Amino acid sequence: MAETTMTKLTKTESNVHRKEEEEAAALSEEEKLSLKVQATISFQKHFQAKHNDIIIASLPKSGITWLKALAFAIVKRHSFVPSSQNHPLLNSNSHSIVPYFEYNIYGGEDHVVHDLSTISEPRIFGTHIPFPSLSHSIHNSNCKIIYICRNPFDAFISHWHFFKTILPSSETFTLEEAFEWYCEGTHFFGPFWSNILGYWKASKGTPNKVLLLKYEELKANTNFELKKIAQFLDCPFSEEEESGGVIDSIIELCSFKKMKELEINKSGIGHVHFVENKHLFRKGEIGDWVNYFSPSMTEKLSKVIEEKFGGSDLSF
Repeated sequence: MAETTMTKLTKTESNVHRKEEEEAAALSEEEKLSLKVQATISFQKHFQAKHNDIIIASLPKSGITWLKALAFAIVKRHSFVPSSQNHPLLNSNSHSIVPYFEYNIYGGEDHVVHDLSTISEPRIFGTHIPFPSLSHSIHNSNCKIIYICRNPFDAFISHWHFFKTILPSSETFTLEEAFEWYCEGTHFFGPFWSNILGYWKASKGTPNKVLLLKYEELKANTNFELKKIAQFLDCPFSEEEESGGVIDSIIELCSFKKMKELEINKSGIGHVHFVENKHLFRKGEIGDWVNYFSPSMTEKLSKVIEEKFGGSDLSF
């Protein structure tokens, strides 16, 4: 039943995105921003959270594509065996399986109430929306939120490459221009520091509701972090599962190399607004920023991070 429902959702989204891609070329960045705002307002007005919902959150290019896959594989492991050859993650991008509120579910028409009843529970959703701006139903429910953040240096470089790839040549901008905007806090989803700190503070205040992960720690010790995620989501791995290699199977299934080489991620239709799946995978490396930053850029961003995160006990 779960597989049938998910397949229907994926096919529906594919049809929607084919139409969106045809219309995207005619939209300016201002119009795209307007669509995001409308979709966010629609989400805030209409989304009704269930107590067993799971929300995967982050800033763009901070590991959410990976975390969505991991969360789905962990939560649905009894329905879809991670080592099976027909696992949904082998045939679908993780963004189609774990849809975004602001991209996939709410299209900006705030008078439309979306029917999410066909999604099997526990439902898993994704978002880049800041914590304070999530719908009241999420704040007032017992749903779980997992937020992943990344070293702002690497996150910036990944984001810059991403936009440089997907934007028309007439709309591209230099590394230096993008860097100034980044340091000023100009971003679709708010300044990077406020987005991260919103979830960080929530994780400290309500640790049973919000779990904050660091991309670098997830990559360095994936096995340990997966057990933390499963425990947080109230579906811990049993001793039999651990000894039977279930965690290792999930790590392999969701590895960057594995996902990047899948046909769906080489040529599939994008499930992130107007973007082809192939553009979601570049390097996934830690420390790539050193190949792009000048000494003055390093000094400036370091000062921004020190100023904004000072006293928070959150470091990168």
